[in-house]
Amino acid sequence: MTSTHHKLIILGGGPAGLTAGLYAARARMDHLLIEKGAEGGQILLTDWIDNYPGFPDGISGFDLADKMAAHAKRFEMNSMFGNVVSMDLGEPIKQLNLEDGTSLSCDSLIICTGAHPRPLGIPGEKELTGKGVSYCATCDAPFYRNQHVAVVGGGNTAIQEAAHLTKFADKVTIIHRRDELRATKILQEKAFANPKIDFIWNSNVTAIKGNDGVEQLQLMDNDGKESTLNVDGIFVLIGVLPNNEMLPLADLKADDGGFIPTDLETRTAVAGVMAAGDIRSKEVRQVINAAGEGATAVLAAENYLTNLS
Repeated sequence: MTSTHHKLIILGGGPAGLTAGLYAARARMDHLLIEKGAEGGQILLTDWIDNYPGFPDGISGFDLADKMAAHAKRFEMNSMFGNVVSMDLGEPIKQLNLEDGTSLSCDSLIICTGAHPRPLGIPGEKELTGKGVSYCATCDAPFYRNQHVAVVGGGNTAIQEAAHLTKFADKVTIIHRRDELRATKILQEKAFANPKIDFIWNSNVTAIKGNDGVEQLQLMDNDGKESTLNVDGIFVLIGVLPNNEMLPLADLKADDGGFIPTDLETRTAVAGVMAAGDIRSKEVRQVINAAGEGATAVLAAENYLTNLS
C-alpha cells in the first residue's frame, strides 16, 4: 500500500518527471511519481529523436521513453498511476486530490504535467478529428499512403512531422500563416529540398470540410482572398497548451498562456513547489532541457527539504 504522505511528489512522467524520479530515487529520497497515462509524455508521439546526446544514430521517441523509465526504475523509483484533479498549495503540507477520491500529501512538489497540442479552433476540426484531422504525424502517417495531406505550422515540430509524412504520402502541403518558417535552418533546408513537400504561404485554414473524412480545406490569405485545397488529411502542428487544469494558477502566478514561471532553479512562486518540462514558462521546449530541468528541480527540492529540518 502506497503511503499517503511523501517528502516529495513528482507530478507527471514525461522526460522531466522521469529524470526527477531518477534523481530522487538515486538520492534515496522519500518520493512518489504520479503519472495518469503512459510514462514518456509527448515523446511517445515522436517518431525519431536525432539530437539527444548519447545516441549518435538517433533513437525513437518510444525507445527513449522506455530507456528513461527503465533507468529510473533501476534505482527503485516509487511510482503510481493516478489522475490528480485538484490540489491545495496554501499550507506547508501540500494536498493533492485524485480522481478516485483519494488524497496524497507532500512537503515538496515538482510539477511536470507537460502540455498538449493546440487546436485550430475552426469549423469541422472537432467533428473530423480522428477522421482525417490529426495532431500526430508519427501516430497516423501510415494511414495516408499515396495520398495528399496538409500540415499546418512552421516550427520545428511541423517541419519534422512533414518530412516524416513524406515516407507515406505522395504529397505534403505545408500551410503557414507567415512568409517564412520558424524551424531551424537545417530542417528548412531538408524540407525545401524534398520533392514531395510544397508550401502555401501567408495563409490560414478557416474551415475543414468533408463527410466521413477530410476532403477539402478552406483557406484565406493575409489579403483576405479565399481558396480551397483538396486533401485527404490535415495535421495541425501549431504549438502546445499547458496541462494545467489541476493547478492553482493564481497561487503559482501562471503567465498569460497558463504556463508556470520559475526562477533559474525551477522554483515557483510557492515555497517548496518546483516546475519542470513543458509546463514551465519558457521559449524552448525540447527533451534535453526538460530532462535537465527535472534534475535541477530535485536538487532544489532537496535543498528546500534540508532547510525544513
